Amino acid sequence: MTTSLDQTDRAILTVLQHDTRLSTDTLADRVGASRSSIQRRLKRLNETGVIEREVIQLNPQKANALMTFVVEVELERERVDLLDDFKRSMLALDEVQQCYYITGHADFILIVLVKDMNDYDRFSRLVFVENPNIRRFATSVVVDRVKASLRVPLE
Repeated sequence: MTTSLDQTDRAILTVLQHDTRLSTDTLADRVGASRSSIQRRLKRLNETGVIEREVIQLNPQKANALMTFVVEVELERERVDLLDDFKRSMLALDEVQQCYYITGHADFILIVLVKDMNDYDRFSRLVFVENPNIRRFATSVVVDRVKASLRVPLE
């Protein structure tokens, strides 16, 4: 279920998606609303789940010299309990940055960050090779991170 967002809500969210560190006063100035209105709206956007959480985005290469891998995973069986097990296992792995249940020739697409190829080999053996419900997985190594964003277009 979607929450109804007016123009001011969209403006607030657009500004915050670029910088969550802004003070309420600065946000009010940029959006053209009062400080109290901004506070009320932020409270509602948090309570309704429009804002899931506030995070910072690190550059993996600068923060820890990590490599990024895009992995397509095809399951052997797609029973609900097995799908849920796989999803739970992905949620528990810090190396898995993003996990999407998709349509098409694969069942899931994963974005995986690890230190190097040896770490990825260890990770893939443990997570994919040892899992009897994984039919196949295909890995692509990211050569250049051209764009990485979780911003949601609102306009």
